[in-house]
Amino acid sequence: MPEVTAPYAPGTPCWVDLAAPDQQAAIDFYSGLFGWTGQIGPPETGGYAVCELKGKPVAGIMAAVAMGGQPAPPTVWTTYLTSADADATQRAVEAANGQVLMPVMDVMTIGRMCIAADPTGAAFGVWQPVDFPGAGIVNEPGAVIWNELNTTDTEAAAAFYDSVLALRAAPMEMEGAEGYFSLSVGGRPVGGMQPMPEGVPAGTPSHWLTYFSVTDTDATVTQLKAAGGSVFKEPFDMVAGRMAVVADPQGAPFAVINPKPMDGS
Repeated sequence: MPEVTAPYAPGTPCWVDLAAPDQQAAIDFYSGLFGWTGQIGPPETGGYAVCELKGKPVAGIMAAVAMGGQPAPPTVWTTYLTSADADATQRAVEAANGQVLMPVMDVMTIGRMCIAADPTGAAFGVWQPVDFPGAGIVNEPGAVIWNELNTTDTEAAAAFYDSVLALRAAPMEMEGAEGYFSLSVGGRPVGGMQPMPEGVPAGTPSHWLTYFSVTDTDATVTQLKAAGGSVFKEPFDMVAGRMAVVADPQGAPFAVINPKPMDGS
C-alpha cells in the first residue's frame, strides 16, 4: 500500500531531503511537478520544509546554508536509512572505513540523525526515529518509489552496508537486470545498487539516486524542461518501467519512473 502504516525496519530507506540554494524556488518546482504542498518551516527548525502529498509527509526541502566555516552542502537529494540506534550506526560507519560527515545530533523530539559516506564516497543519512518515522506515503505517483546506490566499487559498498545496517546486496535475478543488485532488509528488497552507469559525466562520485514515481514519464520530463530543469538521460524503457534521469533547475539530480507491474500482469 502507498500509505506507510508500519515502522521502517533498520536499514530501510525512510526519507529523502534536498538542500537547495533557493529553498522557496525548490518547493515551488516540486509542488508543480509532483503535486506536493509545502512551505518554509519556522525558525526553530531552521526553516526546514516537510512537503506533503495527500496530507502525508513525502520529502523534505531545506536551504543550503554554510555552517561553521564549512562550504554549503551540495545541491542533491539525500537518502536516509533507518537506524535503531544512530550512535551505534555512527560507530559502525567508522569501524567499516566509512566517513562521518555530520555527527549524530538530536532533531528536536522527532529523531536523531547523522550524515555519513561509505568507503566509495557515496553520502547518505542515518535516521533514528522518535516522533517522526519518515515518509508517510511511498510507491505512488509523486512519491519516492526507489533508492539506488550508483558506486565505483560494488564489492566494497556491499560489504559496508551489510556491516553497518545489515543491508544485504545480491544479484537481481531478472531478465534485463544483469549487473544490478538488490539491497534487502530481512529478505525484502528495499533498494538497488549498480556499478557507475555508462555515460555519466567524468568524475561523478558514487551517489544515492532518488526515484520518484510518475504516471507519464515523457509528460513529466516535458513539464520539467518547461520549468527550467534539465535531462541527463531522456525517457527510455527498462525492466522496471519507463524512466528518465533528470535534474531540477538548481541542478539536483533525480530519476522519474512510470513503473510496470513486476509480476508481468
